Amino acid sequence: RSLQSGCYSSFYLFDLQESESENKLDGETASDSESKSEFGGSSPVPTSDDTPEVLNRALSNLSSRWKNWWVRGILTLAMITFFFIIIYLGPMVLMTIVMCVQIKCFHEIITIGYNVYHSYDLPWFRTLSWYFLLCVNYFFYGETVTDYFFTLVQREEPLRILSKYHRFISFALYLTGFCMFVLSLVKKHYRLQFYMFGWTHVTLLIVVTQSHLIIHNLFEGMIWFIVPISCVICNDIMAYMFGFFFGRTPLIKLSPKKTWEGFIGGFFSTVLFGLLLSYVMSGYRCFTCPVEFNNDTNSFTVDCEPSELFQLQEYNIPVLLQSVVGWKTVRMYPFQIHSIALSTFASLIGPFGGFFASGFKRAFKIKDFANTIPGHGGIMDRFDCQYLMATFVNVYIASFIRGPNPSKLIQQFLTLRPDQQLHIFNTLKAHLVDRGILGSLEDA
Repeated sequence: RSLQSGCYSSFYLFDLQESESENKLDGETASDSESKSEFGGSSPVPTSDDTPEVLNRALSNLSSRWKNWWVRGILTLAMITFFFIIIYLGPMVLMTIVMCVQIKCFHEIITIGYNVYHSYDLPWFRTLSWYFLLCVNYFFYGETVTDYFFTLVQREEPLRILSKYHRFISFALYLTGFCMFVLSLVKKHYRLQFYMFGWTHVTLLIVVTQSHLIIHNLFEGMIWFIVPISCVICNDIMAYMFGFFFGRTPLIKLSPKKTWEGFIGGFFSTVLFGLLLSYVMSGYRCFTCPVEFNNDTNSFTVDCEPSELFQLQEYNIPVLLQSVVGWKTVRMYPFQIHSIALSTFASLIGPFGGFFASGFKRAFKIKDFANTIPGHGGIMDRFDCQYLMATFVNVYIASFIRGPNPSKLIQQFLTLRPDQQLHIFNTLKAHLVDRGILGSLEDA
């Protein structure tokens, strides 16, 4: 799975044989019957064989198992190639791609809601769903613009006004949609309309909020964006490879084709991959420096003096391991230690994003969220693990990495009134004098 589609370089999703069993999921429960009687039947989203004809002809002599293996493999390599291309194009393109992926994921989940609950005839509801998406994006991206482009915002009068009243405007926009929803309520459809109202908001929580966190991770440095995504991709590929060739023991009922052999093999492979990738990327400023907006050139820059995280340091190897590896010390980047935490999460907890998506699809008797990518399903099918991973990375950075940003504090300080600036200056001066720092600087 690459950037756009999260877990979409995963080879270990259901193969073609499993797709037949997935269409006969678990039988019909009492709750299914109740849903059908209330909503007029819960028909699944139709799926079809969307494999390119050229591949169908080239692989026609293979069994369905190996044919699926080659289809997924070829398209995965194509998507990984596209991943490298958009990384080369820079942060702005990456942010645009994340935005496009978010919109597509929202469309896929909302479309399932329309199909399951037969809500196409509800007044205004399709319009309201997209209106709420617009409102939430306006709020989140407005916060990002104010935070990361502060100088530019203060320089332009319209942007300064929008920034000052951003949250009030966002709330007013949401209230407008809320009132429109209340006015659209129709007798005999109340419960259905509230089902879809909740469906829309849960989708916004899952998709928009977490895609916003991906962009925040990107601003911390492209390495915080690329390494987690690559670890999920590696884990998916290696888990499939180990499971395909050595898998014997089923892992979880939600995904019958996933095995313990694949799960364990994917874990060790991902940790090793994370260490190697982190070592390579830590030596390049374009990956390690925070993505910042240069107000003079009106463009993004990724040039800085590398922090301690990205400077080689010497570490003592535990005594128990010295006899095994034959070394007493090892030189590595501190970020490589953090990469162990990232790759461990990607391989042990990250797959639960995929299990969650599998449970969701089973609940509504569908094979994939859509058929956007031949052999891989929809964008959401490939992005489920990445959303969970993005949230973890954002929390990890906030908890263990990020500290106060001096440049942002100075920018905010300069926007205060002169009397407020003078008060802060005198307070800071008194504090530095008490600590003996200001005196030593004056003596120097």
